[in-house]
Amino acid sequence: MTKTFNWKIVVRTYGALLLIESLFMLIPTVVGYLYHDPDGASFAISTLITLIAGAIAMRWGRNAPRRVSEREGYLIVALVWIVFSAFGMLPFYLSGALTTITDSWFETMSGFSTMGATVIENVEVMSHSILLWRAVCQWLGGMGIIVLSVAVLPLFGLGGMQLYAAEVTGVTYEKLSPRIASTARLLWGTYVLLTAVETLLLNFFGMDMFDSICHSMATIATGGFSTKNASLMNYGPAIQYTVTIFMLLSGINFTQLIFFMRGKPGKLYHDEETRWYVGAVFICTIVLTLGLFVYYTWMEPASWLASVLDKNAFRGYLIHLEWAFRNAFFTTCAAITSTGFASYDYMLWPKLLWVFVFMMMFTGGASGSTAGGIKWVRIAIFAKNAYAEMYRRIHPNAVLPIRLNGRPLSQSVTNNVMAFMFFYLVIIVIAMVIFIACGINPGEAFATAVSGMGNVGESLGQYGPSGNYANFPVVAKWVMTIVMLIGRLEIFTVLLLFSPVLWKK
Repeated sequence: MTKTFNWKIVVRTYGALLLIESLFMLIPTVVGYLYHDPDGASFAISTLITLIAGAIAMRWGRNAPRRVSEREGYLIVALVWIVFSAFGMLPFYLSGALTTITDSWFETMSGFSTMGATVIENVEVMSHSILLWRAVCQWLGGMGIIVLSVAVLPLFGLGGMQLYAAEVTGVTYEKLSPRIASTARLLWGTYVLLTAVETLLLNFFGMDMFDSICHSMATIATGGFSTKNASLMNYGPAIQYTVTIFMLLSGINFTQLIFFMRGKPGKLYHDEETRWYVGAVFICTIVLTLGLFVYYTWMEPASWLASVLDKNAFRGYLIHLEWAFRNAFFTTCAAITSTGFASYDYMLWPKLLWVFVFMMMFTGGASGSTAGGIKWVRIAIFAKNAYAEMYRRIHPNAVLPIRLNGRPLSQSVTNNVMAFMFFYLVIIVIAMVIFIACGINPGEAFATAVSGMGNVGESLGQYGPSGNYANFPVVAKWVMTIVMLIGRLEIFTVLLLFSPVLWKK
């Protein structure tokens, strides 16, 4: 490694980030004392440790330059989840809520990566401070610690385009303001607004305020941590529909949402990725609705046809149709946006349907959203490139550029998508092989690898909506946290750390 790598700016930036984390850690600390939680002291100690560490790092890097270069930016972004998780796990471990470092690390990384997989077998016995910290971890990880940091790092004499560019996911990103810090603040303002609106709606429909806050944070972050063992299965239709709508919104590019709220709905309507994403949600919801309705209601056609003429029986079928639509819509949004909430245990559905749900977990939301997965902009480019290649087989001399939103894409963008898809599948296969070696059956190993890479949380079998990762093998848990990190940072940011080019002058 050359001496030109500026470690002081890296350490100072992490110091500023830890100061931010300590401020957010203070929130469940105060809540714990208000609720007289037994682990209030553990949170206070964790907050103090994080604050001191941040202050020391800031002090050590006090003479660092104000701007972050591209190389330092990638390093900061790639390792920030590890740094945050190292300190974020302290409340879980010191309070005794989780008794091992492995489980504490897994739960924290699952929060910051917004995967939402838990090792806690009974979350309802956890203290208010622990439950709120889980929600805060996801909420911070949802929009991105770095996007938050870019909005406030100027207060610490830091900042830089490279942090934002390295953090914001997808093929491209769009500025809302000439100044990147202003863009970050606009994104976080929208993020806070959506969280507040959902909280008020959930509380209005009967969920208590504490649970409303936790579920709203997890929804807007597309995380999936719930304060209930059964997730949202035992809540009424109004609450389930509310969460579904906000999951759908959180899967849209936040830049497009801001343009919409600024009175420019045309940008959202004409955005090709948004149309792919919403169209997929619509089609998958219809397919699941028909599948559930037919399976649970229309299994005996003769009896069904005879009862249609009966008004009461017909009303009953309409009720069943609404139930099928509600659970289909909810499950589709939870799977595609990688939120992982559950309104019903899809493992109780016919195998064809839960395999269909599993396939949706590959997709993800739109780029620039809080959702995980491959992202629909990449799927659109991949599909268009595949069609173009087929067309060229018939017309070898044809010039058929790949277009997105009416603009031709450069070959480098297409190559980036192809490389991303390749590495995405390779990492899933490697993780699956390791999970199988740890004793997990092949089907569940493949499903959990896909779930981890897409930051979905829910999987199949014992790791489905009604399960948890408490009995996941220790080695597999550590591997899963690596997969979570790679999936959250969308592969290249992490892989660049192993490239000699990054470290050369």
